[in-house]
Amino acid sequence: MHPRGSESTGEGKGTTRMPRPSHNQLARRERQIMEIVYRLGQATAAEVQSELPDPPSYSAVRAHLRILEEKGHLRHDQEGTRYVFQPTVARHRARRSALKQVVQTFFEGSAEQAVAALLDMSHSKLSADDLDRLSGLIDRARKEGR
Repeated sequence: MHPRGSESTGEGKGTTRMPRPSHNQLARRERQIMEIVYRLGQATAAEVQSELPDPPSYSAVRAHLRILEEKGHLRHDQEGTRYVFQPTVARHRARRSALKQVVQTFFEGSAEQAVAALLDMSHSKLSADDLDRLSGLIDRARKEGR
């Protein structure tokens, strides 16, 4: 079932491939809602409302969910009388897209500057396992010429 106003993303005859939605063009409340839906995996309007800081009315939450659906960030399934919303983009893809935008915007495209900033602001000491994993990622990037 496709929500009203959306297009099929299937590969069959007569279908249209929709562009991936961009999470960097969301309003603050829309980002909060997306964070909740990603954290929960799926959510109803009531569940989103209960998780929001300074929550708006139920009808306002439903309106935000509809807008996010129209923008291509969410889809819904109907379970009885409830709409259950899920993200249209896997969390790891959304994370990668958001991080790329942050690196471009705040670190002039430099992954090194972004990593250095993350390490500088780390509130807890990195464990030996964390450091080994980071070292392995760096070694792999060197071998791959990145």
